[in-house]
Amino acid sequence: MADRLNWGILGTGNIARQFAEGVSGARRSRVCAVGSRTREAAAEFAKAYAVERSYGSYAELLADDAVEAVYVSLPNSMHAEWTIRALEAGKHVLCEKPMATSVAEAEQMFDASAKADRILVEAFMYRSHPLTQAVVREVRSGAIGKLQLIRTSFCYRTRKIEGNIRFDAELAGGALMDIGCYCIDLACLLADAEPTSVNASGHVHETGVDERAVGTLAFENDVLADFACGMTVQADNTALICGDEGYIAVPVPWKPAVRGAEYVIKGMTPPRQDGGALKAPEPTVRQVDAELPLFGLEADAFARTVLDGEPAEVTREQTLRTMRVLDEARRQVMGQSAVRV
Repeated sequence: MADRLNWGILGTGNIARQFAEGVSGARRSRVCAVGSRTREAAAEFAKAYAVERSYGSYAELLADDAVEAVYVSLPNSMHAEWTIRALEAGKHVLCEKPMATSVAEAEQMFDASAKADRILVEAFMYRSHPLTQAVVREVRSGAIGKLQLIRTSFCYRTRKIEGNIRFDAELAGGALMDIGCYCIDLACLLADAEPTSVNASGHVHETGVDERAVGTLAFENDVLADFACGMTVQADNTALICGDEGYIAVPVPWKPAVRGAEYVIKGMTPPRQDGGALKAPEPTVRQVDAELPLFGLEADAFARTVLDGEPAEVTREQTLRTMRVLDEARRQVMGQSAVRV
């Protein structure tokens, strides 16, 4: 049994840098190569993160026999092509979220994975943090009674529009693809089901991508979820998970801290209608520590799947159900835009 997994990174953008930095302290992973569109960019990246080999094309990296797994950090529209090429080259693949631009594309990628007998996993790094795992356990254990409602937001305001891949329709940008996918994935994970109905509205930027969107999901088990995402708006970026006996508040669900990541369990007693009030139970504040930075946790979890046969943190069906929701939400949002124009 191998001790560590040798990684190659496709791309040298911000998320690739975060991954390389996280893996630098990982226990079961090491980055041995990086590939970029230019040799200069790859060399600069390799120097910054102590990577042994750098390549001026993605294809050159895939030809490196020492690379066992590839982290695909390219723009959304390039995920399918380079994931499939990496699988065909005999590499395992961790592909950044969202895995594809459509369900059909994602299914092609998983078919290629099966044909090549290599592992393919979607990279939702927040899933690897023990905070997320603790919250899921609390919900499953009945800590808040029967799950009823999930409310999430993930927003930021960027002032850099020109040249920003998130505002490029040809690269499959947009708020739903960039950050709304987190809200959708968490809702489906907690509900442990796929929505039976999806309703989404949004505002489309002049570049042709959704710059902000809201949505509601209804599940067969009577759980409801709503979310807000945006690239030109500020929000609290929290998760609220509500049951009939209380709720869990997660102040930082998407990128929890290495140490002291926090969630709060609170049982609410409704006020009396006759003027008196019942005292609500004191909230329970719980903190969770991780062993590594978030991307290091993600890389090592993938390494355990490849090297030790552990289950993947994000399964094929979980990826496909998130993609199905994204397909429908984007259809509704972009369809509304077409009608307005």
